[in-house]
Amino acid sequence: MADDEGLVQQAKTAPSGDLRAFEELVVRHQDQILANCHYLTGSPDDAQDLAQEVFVKAYFGQQRFREQAKFGTWIKKIKVNHCLNFLRKNRDRTFVDIGDPVHENTSELRCERNPERDLNAMSRREAIQAVLEQMPETLRVALLLRDFDGMQYQEIADQLGLSLSAVKMRIKRAREDFRTRYAQLNPEKRNSSE
Repeated sequence: MADDEGLVQQAKTAPSGDLRAFEELVVRHQDQILANCHYLTGSPDDAQDLAQEVFVKAYFGQQRFREQAKFGTWIKKIKVNHCLNFLRKNRDRTFVDIGDPVHENTSELRCERNPERDLNAMSRREAIQAVLEQMPETLRVALLLRDFDGMQYQEIADQLGLSLSAVKMRIKRAREDFRTRYAQLNPEKRNSSE
């Protein structure tokens, strides 16, 4: 089976492009792109749409793919730009806080809480997702670009339009915020890590 770059060449060189080669690239990268879109936006519904749009952009932009880069790196850049644009456009979107006293008596939003059962039922992955969703967007995005995508600090600074020192500080604060929130969510993890 061909590597990613070989598949890109196959997809680019056939008269109208080898769709099967591009489909194989999608299969290879879709889980990571989808998960990353989910983590960046905090919304599984938006993540589905965004991931699909990333691959559509990649398909129609594959002639611009330069062989000096790896396909995985190129598709991640498309994903980062697309998700950041989405986040910028949707900053004014409002969500209902079910803890808000105005909504507290709404029967559709009520359920019996059992914190012990909730914590026991939550897997580590779900706990991480819950913590990421609670984090401010400015911290979450920088942290994910560094720790999930493995981008260099300067690349992140360029993507976010920030100075290098601002990015380093943001990532440091994001890691501290993540650790604090995760420890509050999982008290037994805090005790075992000390």
